[in-house]
Amino acid sequence: VQLQASGGGLVQAGGSLRLSCEASGIIFKDNLMGWYRQAPGKQRDMVANIDNDGGTDYADSAKGRFTISRDNAKNMVYLQMNSLKPEDTAVYYCRSRRDIGGDTFWGQGTQVTVSS
Repeated sequence: VQLQASGGGLVQAGGSLRLSCEASGIIFKDNLMGWYRQAPGKQRDMVANIDNDGGTDYADSAKGRFTISRDNAKNMVYLQMNSLKPEDTAVYYCRSRRDIGGDTFWGQGTQVTVSS
C-alpha cells in the first residue's frame, strides 16, 4: 500500500494550496479517505474525511476554507485549502481506512508552511 501525498509548499497568509494524494495497493472505493495534519510539538489531528458516497466531515478549523474531494477512477483524494492562515502550518498526511475491518494506512506527509 502506498499513499503518495504532494502539493505542499510555502504560501503567504490568505493564499491557497491544493494537496493531492494518490493511492495504490488498496481498493480505493472501499476506503474512507482523509487528510490529517501535525504541527511541531502537537498531536496529529483530523482535517477532513470523505467517504465513497462523497459524504464529508471537516474539523471546525477547516470548515468554510478547505474542501476535500476524491476521484475514484484515478484513486486520488484532494484537499483544496483557501484563505490559509499561519496556524495551518503543519505536515499534512493522507490516510486511508477500510470501511470493513478498519485497516488504516498513512502517506509520508507533505509540508505546508503559511507565512504571515
